[in-house]
Amino acid sequence: MNIRKAAERGQVNLGWLQSQHSFSFGHYYDERYMGHGPLRVINQDVVQPGGGFSEHGHANMEIISYVLSGELAHKDSEGNESVIRPGDVQKMTAGTGIRHSEFNHSNQAPVQFLQIWVVPNQANVTPGYVQKHFAGLLEPAAAPALIFSLHGEGDSLPIYQDVSVLAGKLIDDSNWQYAGNANRIGWLQVVEGSAVIKGETVSAGDGVAFARGENVELSHTDELHILYFDLPAK
Repeated sequence: MNIRKAAERGQVNLGWLQSQHSFSFGHYYDERYMGHGPLRVINQDVVQPGGGFSEHGHANMEIISYVLSGELAHKDSEGNESVIRPGDVQKMTAGTGIRHSEFNHSNQAPVQFLQIWVVPNQANVTPGYVQKHFAGLLEPAAAPALIFSLHGEGDSLPIYQDVSVLAGKLIDDSNWQYAGNANRIGWLQVVEGSAVIKGETVSAGDGVAFARGENVELSHTDELHILYFDLPAK
């Protein structure tokens, strides 16, 4: 288990954008943090009112936007337009190539979201866009909900990678366990609150890398909101 502390992330401040990078991205480079398996990017972005990312292109990447507060407006070259709010889960398949823009939908309040990139298991697929509201993400529960999986199991959305993404808020003082697998690795991203993992306290912004076969055991959670990525080991 390796903890990536929030304060050690790459920092970007452009005025309209404050961004913290768990892995190397853009002008921030650290050879120790190039991703974890197919999980390539986790950026925690805060975009001020009126600010945003103008139209730009991507290819062969699964790009997830997970809004924590505020409203994020999305528009892309496939004709998709939407507003993403807390409780919504959104993914853009860049595939053979897609252009998009993301802006703060509000002129009054900042929008805070996680930008997540997953390397796909297939190249040059048809670009696509999916979005779904998970009401359960807004209320504490005994376990996080499955929001992405390879074939869209249960209520989850499909993703071009053999990855399971779980997200949600856990009941205070609860315990949560996730069994490891010899062929799998994991990444835990703490969004809010704190918990104890193997005697170590993790808090908002921290990331935890789990090696092959390692079990995840969270205890003494306090207002905890997490994302967990169950990933194939290389």
